[in-house]
Amino acid sequence: MSNLLATYALQEQQMKQLAEQLEKMKADPRLQAEFEFKERLEAMMKEFDKSATDVLALLRPEPAAESSLKAQGQRRTRKLKVYENPNTGEVVETRGGNQKTLKAWKEEFGEETVESWLVRTED
Repeated sequence: MSNLLATYALQEQQMKQLAEQLEKMKADPRLQAEFEFKERLEAMMKEFDKSATDVLALLRPEPAAESSLKAQGQRRTRKLKVYENPNTGEVVETRGGNQKTLKAWKEEFGEETVESWLVRTED
């Protein structure tokens, strides 16, 4: 037999096997239940004019923490900034620019100089 003919015979045999497997799956009551669920769901989506995205949004709402922050208009926490005064070795950790020691340094040495003392920033 030629190579082409052998390949054809093999492909034909594989098709028969797949067709048999497909028939067995069609007879499976679990698959029938899945098909029925899908059909009913699609009918409901059409009835209520909803897309799959709408249904997923209903089933998987965004986490409560994120939604409550958005609803209340709160912003995320500020990054922690750590400054070290090279003259005294004093360290200041702050999440805002209203820290009294940091303000005193900025008045005494200037804002640019104090910003150059920034050691690290953390979330």
